[in-house]
Amino acid sequence: MIKYDTSTFEGLGAAAGFVRGWLESRGIDVQTREYHGAPVLTAEVGPDGGPTVVMHGHLDVVPGQAGQFEPRIDGDRLYGRGAYDMKGALAAMMCALRDAAEQDKVRVRFLCVPDEESEEIQERSTDELVRGGFLGDFALTGEPTDLHVGVQAKGVLVVRVLVHGRAAHGSTPWLGDNAVLKAIDVFRRIETLPFSRESSEMFDRPSINLGRISGGDAINKVPDTCVMDVDIRYLPGQDPMRVIQEIREIPSIEVRRTFHREPAYVSRRNPYVRALCESVALHTRGESTSVGRDGASDAISFLEAGVPAVEFGPVGGGHHGPEEWVSMSSLAVYRRALGDFVRRLGEADFLPEPRGELAA
Repeated sequence: MIKYDTSTFEGLGAAAGFVRGWLESRGIDVQTREYHGAPVLTAEVGPDGGPTVVMHGHLDVVPGQAGQFEPRIDGDRLYGRGAYDMKGALAAMMCALRDAAEQDKVRVRFLCVPDEESEEIQERSTDELVRGGFLGDFALTGEPTDLHVGVQAKGVLVVRVLVHGRAAHGSTPWLGDNAVLKAIDVFRRIETLPFSRESSEMFDRPSINLGRISGGDAINKVPDTCVMDVDIRYLPGQDPMRVIQEIREIPSIEVRRTFHREPAYVSRRNPYVRALCESVALHTRGESTSVGRDGASDAISFLEAGVPAVEFGPVGGGHHGPEEWVSMSSLAVYRRALGDFVRRLGEADFLPEPRGELAA
């Protein structure tokens, strides 16, 4: 799957065709639909009734260099765009789905989406599928967690900041007020606002990134406006409206909220979380839960619908970077852990909570 450049519509279509063909050749029926022109795949195995778990993954990746779509192996590491985020986990989920087809105690639903990396955070295919009833008693998405169970994730707040300056001729910049230079100062101010210094049980601080900046319309003119898109990943328990208010108090700017996504939280005492952690512990050493994720994911779509959901993925590194990799041995562990999790849910002594109820 790494060979497909799934930062493009063409690559997404080809990769989805591969996923569908692989599953159907192993006797699993796959449904395909389109969302904004991109393919969404769903499949189900196991009986109706009993515990139902959703395995969720995404095919899309952020853009990469051409060489990143030619996978290479170095020892235990498989390098390539999407290896860690999250084609490796998706491939292991496909294998785990095939394994789950052999049992008759647990319903396993598979959802493969094309737009998790999309900037259109309020327009996602996962949201539409969940609204349409693609639910379960528990959901997990294969985001990178190094074989830990992510029970919390930061929220997303992206704000567009318009900085005002004063135009002047480029030969006399002291007569103007350069909005681009002011924008950099504004961003540094944002990094030091009170919200930025708060911490929580699982996070030492929010994340603040200057994702885009644009200013100036002529090289020989002092720019009088500059626009910044600032990506803030705020902590569970923080109020995004308060964050926006703190930014608005900076002089000479306008703030336009562009999009917002709630933080993710599920109790580590939830019986499905415990069952997953126990399954992972069979194959790993050390603590397998209590992980907070700096990045957001589609797990929030299920949480907002009342379905407990976590992030759980293999070992790797460099996602969204030039040297992205995943541990091949961890993919085998990941597949086995998913299989043990499904079997654990099918045991007679497993006592799930009522669907949609989150443990306090």
